[in-house]
Amino acid sequence: MNQIERSDHFDIDKIRKQISDVNHVAETPSAALSKPLNPYAAQIAKQFALDSNKPSIVAGLIRIGEALLVAATCLGIYAATPEAHALRIPGIIILPLLAGFLATLIIQVCDGYLFPILRSPRRGLPRVTGAFAGAVLLFCLIVIFRGGSAMALLASGMIGVLSMTAIVTLERMLVAHAIRRWARNGFMERRAVIIGGGAPARDLIREMESISDNDIRICGIFDDRDDRRSPEVVAGYPKLGTFDELVEFARAARIDILIIALPLSAEARILDLLRKLWVLPLDIRIAAHSSKLRFRPRAYSRIGKVSMLDVFDKPIADWDSVAKRAFDIFFSLLAIALLWPIMLGAALAVKLTSKGPIIFRQQRHGFNNEIVEIYKFRSMYAEMSDPTARKAVTKNDPRVTPVGRFIRKTSIDELPQLFNVLQGRLSLVGPRPHAVTAQTKNRVYAEVVDSYFARHRVKPGVTGWAQINGWRGEIDTDDKIRGRIAADLYYIENWSLWLDLKILFLTPIRLLNMENAY
Repeated sequence: MNQIERSDHFDIDKIRKQISDVNHVAETPSAALSKPLNPYAAQIAKQFALDSNKPSIVAGLIRIGEALLVAATCLGIYAATPEAHALRIPGIIILPLLAGFLATLIIQVCDGYLFPILRSPRRGLPRVTGAFAGAVLLFCLIVIFRGGSAMALLASGMIGVLSMTAIVTLERMLVAHAIRRWARNGFMERRAVIIGGGAPARDLIREMESISDNDIRICGIFDDRDDRRSPEVVAGYPKLGTFDELVEFARAARIDILIIALPLSAEARILDLLRKLWVLPLDIRIAAHSSKLRFRPRAYSRIGKVSMLDVFDKPIADWDSVAKRAFDIFFSLLAIALLWPIMLGAALAVKLTSKGPIIFRQQRHGFNNEIVEIYKFRSMYAEMSDPTARKAVTKNDPRVTPVGRFIRKTSIDELPQLFNVLQGRLSLVGPRPHAVTAQTKNRVYAEVVDSYFARHRVKPGVTGWAQINGWRGEIDTDDKIRGRIAADLYYIENWSLWLDLKILFLTPIRLLNMENAY
């Protein structure tokens, strides 16, 4: 069959659009409201309660380490060769770093950082040492061109290449040993769940298990069908529950990837399933190994040789999450350094004008629906405070103190959340966390908007896209919560560090509009 972009019977873009419709109002409890796990599934999930290290992060750290090794070798050659000192600062700093970058780029192009190569150093060692040697010798040639002694530099360069080759060989052997050990004990893996049982799941599992050096750990199978069509055990893996239980299991077991083993012709069933699953912070793939349809190569991702159709990717994953965390730490420390006098003044005002603690603590929904405790300056009379937030604060609310009214309007009451950011519970920028039992018109938010829990695919923030676009203050209508969710999902789908920076710097300006802040 000829390759096609997409089939009339299966359109990934159409499915994404249908699922992402945030204005869909639920007439019944949201599909995202998960069913509690059965005891067996809960026991399995408990075994995976701790996070594992992701292979992409480990491979990235190896890249950084090897780039620095090349740079250090170049600097060593420079220091050991007085005749090379025609190259001055900043060239002596920049050129070794560029050599390291070039070497790792060549290795990347040659697939030298794929895990089968990292696990088996002999397979990748020639290309690795070749790339490193080429980068070091290129550095020497540049220094020679700038006026260094050719004979001295080439002699030092050869010694440096030989020394580096020995070090890289040892390093790659230690990395291979560590990776094999981490993969065995679960310290480094991608956790997967197979959705759908029977023969398609069996064939998929066998193909995946045939892949040498596979970093995928299959944690179980979920299927709604009875034992006649979907046995209790498929290819040695147990069926842990139904689709309704899958959402809770994926959260509890910190699953990285869901693989749907259903025929592509069952589009209606897949669409119904994805409406439940897209709220999860993980990758969702459809196994295409047994399909007769053939898409363009760019439509696929692969686990080994097993073809997958990408439906949803985990937002802000891998190195993006590292960059965002560094962003949070830097700017939260900067904000504390600049705003500590305001925070001290607010703390004294709260303490001196009403009885009770300075800090108000409240449980709210965090990343992956986990419960986190956030800090605020207390703005209500202690005896009237409402940690559950069942009753929203309204204009001229008698529960709010005079000082509390001011710090709420100016959002000074939110400043202690900078310490939540340093703890890792919040991000500086993200969907604002809502209280666990927060509601409008006696309905929790998840009963108003089906896609509500999709906002928990990323870590909540002190400020966000919704807040700088007017969705701030009391939520007393369905339209207001829909507007906030739409803004939150826009942020998640369009995240970048530049967007975070834009939101961060626009927040003080938008705070000047106090119309909806009570």
